[in-house]
Amino acid sequence: MPLPGPGRTLRVIGFDDVPWRHRRGGEVGLVGVVCATTRFEGMVYGAVRRDGWQATLTIEKLLTKSKFLPQIHLVLLDGIAFGGFNVVDLPRLARTLRRPCVAVMRKLPDLPAMERAAQRLPRPDARLAVLRRAGPIHVGGHFVYQVYGADPGETAAALERLTDTGHVPEALRLAHLIGGALAYGQSGRRA
Repeated sequence: MPLPGPGRTLRVIGFDDVPWRHRRGGEVGLVGVVCATTRFEGMVYGAVRRDGWQATLTIEKLLTKSKFLPQIHLVLLDGIAFGGFNVVDLPRLARTLRRPCVAVMRKLPDLPAMERAAQRLPRPDARLAVLRRAGPIHVGGHFVYQVYGADPGETAAALERLTDTGHVPEALRLAHLIGGALAYGQSGRRA
């Protein structure tokens, strides 16, 4: 599905996990915020297992069972993994949803540190294989991202259109704020 050009509404969903580092238990909340360009339109909510294997399937289920999928042009992820090292299979997600999928990062990742972290978990080679399938890391405009299903340059332009404040697309910014409120009773300062 091609992305709508300038002047047309671009509908996206942005996923972020609920802060979990100081909490016990294996479940981590996952917030998905739907925006029409930068205007909030809806939300989905689910959970993934900390350092588990089902992040891709969870997002697929949340979207295929929702009313939002037919309207969405682009799926945004706050990074490539949720709940620690529950890595999203970006190509599989894009193929299943038939939508371009983008993992947006705040800065270039420390890949050696990620490899060391994977070694402390079960099946590290399988985790790293999923991570590598996400493809090359691009830097465009203010954004660091991986994309499957769309041209990287077109994706950078779309990310600019989707950003209202700072350097984070609005759907991801709102998902982060909502996740913080779910975890702490109020949203944090940094989004």
